[in-house]
Amino acid sequence: MDSTIFLILLQDGVLNGAVYALLGLALVLVFAVTRVIFIPQGEFVAYGALTLAFMVNGQIPGTVAMLLIAGVVTFLMQLGSAARNKDWSGLPRAALGSLVLPVVLYLLAPYVISETTPLWLNVVFALALVIPLGPMIYRIAFQPVAEASVLVLLIISVAVHFAMLGLGLVFFGAEGWRTPAFLEGEVSMGPISWSAQTFFVLGTAGVLIVALWLFFGKTLYGRALRATAVNRRGARLMGISTNMSGSLTFTLAAAIGALSGMLIAPVTTIYYDTGFLIGLKGFVAAIIGGLVSYPVTAVGALFVGILEAFSSFWASAYKEVIVFTLIIPVLLWRSFGTHHHDDED
Repeated sequence: MDSTIFLILLQDGVLNGAVYALLGLALVLVFAVTRVIFIPQGEFVAYGALTLAFMVNGQIPGTVAMLLIAGVVTFLMQLGSAARNKDWSGLPRAALGSLVLPVVLYLLAPYVISETTPLWLNVVFALALVIPLGPMIYRIAFQPVAEASVLVLLIISVAVHFAMLGLGLVFFGAEGWRTPAFLEGEVSMGPISWSAQTFFVLGTAGVLIVALWLFFGKTLYGRALRATAVNRRGARLMGISTNMSGSLTFTLAAAIGALSGMLIAPVTTIYYDTGFLIGLKGFVAAIIGGLVSYPVTAVGALFVGILEAFSSFWASAYKEVIVFTLIIPVLLWRSFGTHHHDDED
């Protein structure tokens, strides 16, 4: 291996590592606040990329119909909960988010989606279609059992993953798609040229990480999520709604996943099931961070991306095995310094 190949592999590793870092941070966030190991995080990657790909090609994506169906189910569940508790105060807000928003997006879709629509507008509209699925999934699958054990929540998370995988096949089909690069051109650095898309991905990832830091450190809702992550019972006693925290957390996770998919779609062909492997690599990074540390997760994600890139050169047939085997020594190392504690009642 000469220096040119080394730098090319390093570029690929850093590019993929930046995306894995975003997914790992989303997984840590979801687990810290809701205790859910969110296996379907990768599905939002695929949904975001495929939704944008359909729109760029002038086709209405299946996300439009999927959002309508999920919205109706969410509202019916909220209606049933309101009837049982005889508390109708939250119903107008639920109707606005689960019925009015999907219908408005459904009506706007034929006017927005066109082959001549600017890429940035396609991105914004695609995010508007995918992000609301996050809180809807939380309301349908996780909120009714929010106080269950971590194992039960994990089993439900796996079930949601398979459901979303099947829905992805139904609404997007089995064909693979790519999207145009956000930035064209190359930047010469030494013996190799780095694509402008790589710098765009790194810059976007950096901006998102800083935005998350500001959100958690400077805003009321961010501090509420931090309080819920530290002590769920204490947060409830202080008047912080754990349902609101869970819904907001899944909204952020869906946004990060969808945007990550759009960032990686120009360099990787995305299928309906591609997000699972990408999400698992983000999960490896989250495990390196112990599902609690955001900085260690980000560093671990870069390491996973670089390891994957160099593994594809030295042993391409075993690159996935090498990456996922990384979990074993990390878990062994963490097991020596971790004490068992019961789940919160």
